[in-house]
Amino acid sequence: MAKFAYEATGPDGRRTSGVHRATTRDAAEQALYQRNLRGVRVTEKRSATNVGRRGVKRDEVMHLSRQLSAFVRAGLPLIEAVHTLGVESGNPNLRKTMADVEQGLHRGDSLSSCFDRHPRIFPAYYRGILRSAELTGQLDAALDQLAKYLERDLEARRRINQALIYPAMIAILALFTVVILAGFVLPRFRTFFEGLDAELPWAPRTLLAITDFVLEWWWVMLGGLLAAVLIVLLALQTTSGRYAWDRFLLGIPVIGGAIRYALVERFCRVLASMAAAGVSLPEALRVATDSLRNRVFIRSLSRVNEEMLEGQGLALPLSRTRLFPGTAARMIRVGEETGTLETQLEVTARYYESELDYRLKKVTALFEPAIIIVVGFVVGFVAVAMVSAMYGIFGQVDI
Repeated sequence: MAKFAYEATGPDGRRTSGVHRATTRDAAEQALYQRNLRGVRVTEKRSATNVGRRGVKRDEVMHLSRQLSAFVRAGLPLIEAVHTLGVESGNPNLRKTMADVEQGLHRGDSLSSCFDRHPRIFPAYYRGILRSAELTGQLDAALDQLAKYLERDLEARRRINQALIYPAMIAILALFTVVILAGFVLPRFRTFFEGLDAELPWAPRTLLAITDFVLEWWWVMLGGLLAAVLIVLLALQTTSGRYAWDRFLLGIPVIGGAIRYALVERFCRVLASMAAAGVSLPEALRVATDSLRNRVFIRSLSRVNEEMLEGQGLALPLSRTRLFPGTAARMIRVGEETGTLETQLEVTARYYESELDYRLKKVTALFEPAIIIVVGFVVGFVAVAMVSAMYGIFGQVDI
């Protein structure tokens, strides 16, 4: 049996937490609801089977899903398909995982139950969609749908990384140039001017003062930086610290808007995928919420789940969070009124996917010039310091 950590509201209205043992997440939730707990949030605790399984990349899971879907669609027995993918995998961690899944299938466990033992590799929404697909007999379609979702997610990450490569290279080259000039070239000018009993101009003098300060107090600056990083990391381990950090990210001009659109797109995409797989709306909403990993969204959407169970629908509680744009809430409301919620969620996800592309282009269009301006200012100041030092030499010689 697996261990599940939970947070819930007790009969007295107070928040409570603990650990419950159960075979599946659904069984854990049912047992907790029977104890008159409401607003239950359940997360599976990491087990020993996941130790050392971090080295499985998201693109490997995508290819695994696509190949497994093809094998199942071709009529290959599931155990044989899992065995083949495990043997042919070039990743030792993935081979061990698939070997464990194969053993579970031989014991009579379902594929989703076997994947439940590896939550680091297969996210909660992934396993939830598989669990529903097994009940409806559409495992191949669900796996193919998951592969497409992972591919879209990887493509968005790739675009962000590519947008950061050019500014990062400029910053590194500029830093290298500044270090060489300020650390090795300018000190020779200072020695020369001291030999002439003259004073350096203000620009090289200022740059050398900064260099001397860094060389003398680098250990204090490094210690302060490490202390600040440690404080931030410790704060992020707490619920309030993580919530504050997530709210700060959402409040950053331009960047916060892109993050918000990315979260809305992911929420609608996961919710649409799970609804298409036949997952009940409360379960799909819970899994879609957990997939966001943003405490601000998670806290607000947990209230949405409770209000939806009270009969208020989905669109109205979502609009009250003020996290979802009005367009998204209106699209979802149309889906509720016309009985096409799954279709409208997919349409909303595609709409905000295109909006996210526009936002990312806007962010990179602002980010690159900003980096270039800052780097240009630093390099320009160093160049002015060098030129003024050279002219100072000429002035000294003329004297």
